[in-house]
This record gives sequence, structure tokens and C-alpha cells, in this order.
Amino acid sequence: MSAMFCLSQKYWPVFGLLLLVLGSSIDVTEAKRIHHKFAAFGNRIVGGQEAEEGVAPYQVSIQTLWRTHICGGVILNSRWILTAGHCANGFGVQDLQIIVGTNERLKPGQILYPDEAIVHSMYDIPAEYANDIGLFHLNDSIVFNERTQAVQLSTVHPPVGATVILTGWGARGLNWPPEERLQTINLTVIDHGDCKRAWDDNDGVDIGHFCTFTRAGEGACNGDSGGPLMWENKLVGLVNWGAPCALGKPDMQANTIYYLDWIRRNIAECKHRVN
Repeated sequence: MSAMFCLSQKYWPVFGLLLLVLGSSIDVTEAKRIHHKFAAFGNRIVGGQEAEEGVAPYQVSIQTLWRTHICGGVILNSRWILTAGHCANGFGVQDLQIIVGTNERLKPGQILYPDEAIVHSMYDIPAEYANDIGLFHLNDSIVFNERTQAVQLSTVHPPVGATVILTGWGARGLNWPPEERLQTINLTVIDHGDCKRAWDDNDGVDIGHFCTFTRAGEGACNGDSGGPLMWENKLVGLVNWGAPCALGKPDMQANTIYYLDWIRRNIAECKHRVN
């Protein structure tokens, strides 16, 4: 997909929003369709807790027009939302709405509508869920206030052992419904080599990802895709994929520092650019 203009995405597979199993025992061509019987850990973002009001004013809920939450994302500026590529590569933009300014996804502070989507031109290349990053352009401007703010993008990689903060409305367990109130959890950045070994040297653990893991029973789940990981009050990652859900393997997060130039270039070059 060219970075020189915004290209609307008209259709996507309905199974593309789940956190995926990409283990060596699974045929990755079937990964998007897998459904497992799951015993939930805890009762929130798996192992997390309810977020304080207004703690993540940059957080958005990407929903269908019939109010079904499908992904998270973050506010970059008044017209741009950053999310995972698989969240921007599916439903036609005419079927989506973006909810901002609230911890309760069914009680929006403001509702915006995307008119264009951009997905990385190397999405799914050379491995499934490589370059899993995308943008939505909005057809109207976000009204900023104390509950609705743009995220700050970090230029510094969190070190191994750093604590990053995930927020989202993801499910309690695989194929459960999303939470109605925003949840949060602290996760730990782990060594990239250790992460790759934990995934049996899967090619999906690449330079565009960093990995988080604390313990089995803590991590991201369905509906957390595209949601932010924050370190020192700045964005460092977006939820991409993992073993659904919190089953004892590291979660893979898109490294937004690695994609910083891509983000800035595509916003600047898009014909719908809004300062």
C-alpha cells in the first residue's frame, strides 16, 4: 500500500481481531480461525484491574456501528488514530466508529468516524503479523479536554525489566465478551532472545516487536489488540498477538519506536493531512 495517499479499507476477515496462537504446534495458516476452550484467570484484562477514571485520556475504543468493541487504539492528534494493522485492515471504514474520552466504552465522551485507513505496506511480510501497525483518519476533529488527549510517542526503547502499562477493554478470556469499563495491568519487558526461544524461534517474533511477560494468568486478550503500552508516560507499543489468553507465553507488542518514522511519514504524506 502506498504511503503517498490514504487508501480506504473496504473489507476484512471477521476473525482478524483475536490475539492469535502462533506456537510451533499450530499451523499458522489456521491461526486466525482457532478457538480454544479457555479457563479464565481473574476477572478482567487477564489478571488486571479496573483503571482509574481519566488515567488514559489517549485511549480509544474502535467499535462497529452497532457498538461492538473490536480493538483499542490511541489518539495521535485531532484527526489521527494509531492501532494495530489487523485492526485497520478489515471492516470497511464506513462500518466503524471511534469512541474517545471515557472509561466506559458504552458511554462515549465523543463519537468520531473514520474515513480512511492506512496499513503498513509490508503487513504480514515476511511472517504473519509482521509490521502489524495501522492508522485511521477521522472525518471530523476530536475535541480535546481533560478526558481526551493526544498520546506522547516515546523515542526511547524500554529496557529489559521495565514495567509497561497496558490499558484496554479486552475480554476476561478467549471468546468472552469485552469489558464495559477500562482495565489496566502492569507488564514486564523481557529479553527478545528469551522471547523468541519461548516461541520456539517463531518468525513472528521479529525486530518490529518487543515482548512482555510476568506470569501465567496475566496479559492481553481478545479486544486488547491495538491498545497502548506506556512507559514513563509515553507510548512504546501496541498489542499485536499472543497465546490467548495469558497462558504462560510472552505477548508480542508492536514497537512504536521502531515504526516512528512510518507513523510520521504516512500522516505527513496523506492527502487528508490535518495539522
